Amino acid sequence: MTSEPDLRHHGDAEVRAPGLVDLAVNVRTGTPPAWLRARLAETLGELAAYPDGTAARAAVAARHGRPVPEVLLTSGAAEAFVLLARVLRPRHAVVVHPQFTEPEAALRDAGHAVHRVLLAARDGFRLTPGAVPEEADLVVVGNPTNPTSVLHPAGALTALARPGRTLVVDEAFMDTAPGEPESLAAVRDLPGRVVVLRSLTKTWGLAGLRIGYVLGPAELVAELAAAQPLWPVSTPALAAAEACSAPAALAEAEQAALAVAEDRRYLLKRLAELPGVRVHGEAASSFVLVELAGAAAVRERLRTAGFAVRRGDTFPGLGPDWLRIAVRDAATTDRFVAVLAGLLPAG
Repeated sequence: MTSEPDLRHHGDAEVRAPGLVDLAVNVRTGTPPAWLRARLAETLGELAAYPDGTAARAAVAARHGRPVPEVLLTSGAAEAFVLLARVLRPRHAVVVHPQFTEPEAALRDAGHAVHRVLLAARDGFRLTPGAVPEEADLVVVGNPTNPTSVLHPAGALTALARPGRTLVVDEAFMDTAPGEPESLAAVRDLPGRVVVLRSLTKTWGLAGLRIGYVLGPAELVAELAAAQPLWPVSTPALAAAEACSAPAALAEAEQAALAVAEDRRYLLKRLAELPGVRVHGEAASSFVLVELAGAAAVRERLRTAGFAVRRGDTFPGLGPDWLRIAVRDAATTDRFVAVLAGLLPAG
């Protein structure tokens, strides 16, 4: 009997050992940048006062061309999943997998039954027509999707919107795609309720700060806000949300996304040289998903050799022959591929 995947396992667990090269966590290296660290340090003198999210909320709204009531700042995107699970009352909740497991975990913790739609490697892990059942009144999908790195066309997602359905699109990695071409963050005229979740963790290196936000219909945003505790986002996190929404920061994020795209092309080229290593679909984010026989054993040997990669068997729809690898610079990729080549099963 197949065991259930561990929905609470995350990439940071792979690097809790000294000296490992981190290819398991998809946070951009060298972050936060110096100017952002300086801005966060400035807030230390403001900590005697309770947080005021007015300016940060307005900055995020302006960044996405939305009214302020359609924005909710959260303690990371993970809090948004919990809020949605507590506020919504779905009769038929669907989570599209493989994807980040916290949405399903939050729904189950709130007592909701969850139906899984499993996308297939043979389809490049892309959404196919009819994959999501018509009766679903809550649909959760990632774009770009963690761990597959697939960027679904905006049209494939908007086709899921309909009256009586809440469509939740997790765009935590959207700013790793140059130009954010398939984002629904600024789309406001679809049927039903469309909710977009964003995070500052990946591009800005703020996993420890906990800052994300929800974009969606004002009435639902108000319901989610009512479910939050008082002052849920700290003053430094609010300062980060405001600063990272400024034009100069957006330009820097775009340059970072372009650099990631170039480094990803190089990683894919080097992986293609290795026999038995397969990438399904077109990777579009700051990580790639690979399939190889004996991946679980290879991952352990990689740790011994000094490299941490993310196991794939904790994602529904995958199994022990899958690994997620973070995109890094070409020199790191060369070192990693050289080690991996020597660890692959013979034949």
